[in-house]
Amino acid sequence: MVLEAALFDVTDPAGFVAAYRSVRSVLAGADGCNSVRMTAGIESPNRFVLLVEWDSVEAHDANFRQTDRFVQWRAAIGPYFAHPPVVEHFNVVTPE
Repeated sequence: MVLEAALFDVTDPAGFVAAYRSVRSVLAGADGCNSVRMTAGIESPNRFVLLVEWDSVEAHDANFRQTDRFVQWRAAIGPYFAHPPVVEHFNVVTPE
């Protein structure tokens, strides 16, 4: 399993949240997606962090990024971006 972390700086937080809520199921329903959580900044109210657990980076790419699901997702939330999001994938570090 891998964790995708995406950092969004947005121009209209309320509009972004409404758009996210309208398309969350598009992301959550992708094959290989295990969980989705959006968090809102406290000190920086225009900043959001999306955390998504995927089976693999390949599942994220093939089952979401390269599909119409991504087009629908980006069309809904993209207009609120102050600049392109920063997206990275992480491996879970297990206890030794």
